[in-house]
Amino acid sequence: MKILFLTYHGFDPGSGISKKMLAQVKGLREAGHEVHICSYDKDASGHHCRFVDDVVIQDYGQGKWGSLRQRLQMGCVVDYCVREGIELVYARSFMNASPVLIRLFAAFRQHGILSVTEIPTFPYDQEFDSLPIKHKVNLFVDKLFRKQLAAHTDAMVTFSEAEEIFGQRTINISNGVDLDSIPLHQRVDTSKEIHLIAVAEVHPWHGLDRLIAGLGEYYEKVKGLKGEKVIEVFFHVVGDVWDSEMYGTRLAPGFAPIIQKYGIGDKVVFHGKLFGKALDDVFSQCAFAVGSLARHRSGITHLKTLKNREYASRGIPFIYSECDSDFDNQPYVLKAPADESPVDIQCIVDFIRTYDFEPSAIRQTVEHLSWKNQMQQVIEGLKVEELKVEN
Repeated sequence: MKILFLTYHGFDPGSGISKKMLAQVKGLREAGHEVHICSYDKDASGHHCRFVDDVVIQDYGQGKWGSLRQRLQMGCVVDYCVREGIELVYARSFMNASPVLIRLFAAFRQHGILSVTEIPTFPYDQEFDSLPIKHKVNLFVDKLFRKQLAAHTDAMVTFSEAEEIFGQRTINISNGVDLDSIPLHQRVDTSKEIHLIAVAEVHPWHGLDRLIAGLGEYYEKVKGLKGEKVIEVFFHVVGDVWDSEMYGTRLAPGFAPIIQKYGIGDKVVFHGKLFGKALDDVFSQCAFAVGSLARHRSGITHLKTLKNREYASRGIPFIYSECDSDFDNQPYVLKAPADESPVDIQCIVDFIRTYDFEPSAIRQTVEHLSWKNQMQQVIEGLKVEELKVEN
């Protein structure tokens, strides 16, 4: 099948989202499909441009006028699809439903081109609660038009268990993994100290404040212990941490006050955004990883996050609080309660020291979650629907 992978922004080599999209494209190609990437970015001279495979298909010009034009003029995408014989458009939602996109997807259907839209997180409305007013305005517009937009697609792709989104049927898949790009973890000595790691662009729903509070309580409890009875625990946070997370919002307490309260400034390490060897070097110190601990703050109970799959691909045990059917019953996973209680660090320490987890064995449990397999499920889901229509 000839596919156009449509995104409404550019690619950042340090972005987990960009890496995920490129891995999805790779998976489709490994499944035997011809895939081209359509994106929007600025060129070297500062012009706002829409690209397909790094070739400009429309130059919108410079400045605010160029930025506005790219939002309003997307006919070049339809022209490209018709000219090049594209059979399917796979779009990644940017929570940006609008009359322009409705016309775009209606045109795909008019020309007999199938289309699906991937919803990265569902539901997502609550995730805007902590964002500036500009983003809330964008969400308001999205709410006005998303059902109409969904009606012009052939399916919504979701990593949730929802059977319908915005009135449109869903194709349910898991977030996938690209094992070729993820190094296998090596076990570390945990006899005297244990290092934990969380990798994320930190938001309230990650709930890392729960882990930090649990770390503080852990050190309060072991104050009177000496010698071998005390296992030092350190927490490494890799990724951007905004002031809202460091100092708190109405959605979540800030990291800084908790760290100050318990005097654990030397136990929590903020590395900022890392990738490649720098990220691997931090992982090499760690015995356990931390996933999302507060998806309930966004009203989400079931989710298949990319981060859980990346941890398992590395072969490192981890903790999370949502329901994830791919991992809920795995022996190398700890489940935290989906509430506001501090995480029990002693439980993590006991878990790590009790079980003998072989990284290669953990990795084997996610081999079926390759992006090749997951993206092919989208294609098969569309074929099944076509057969239903024919019959």
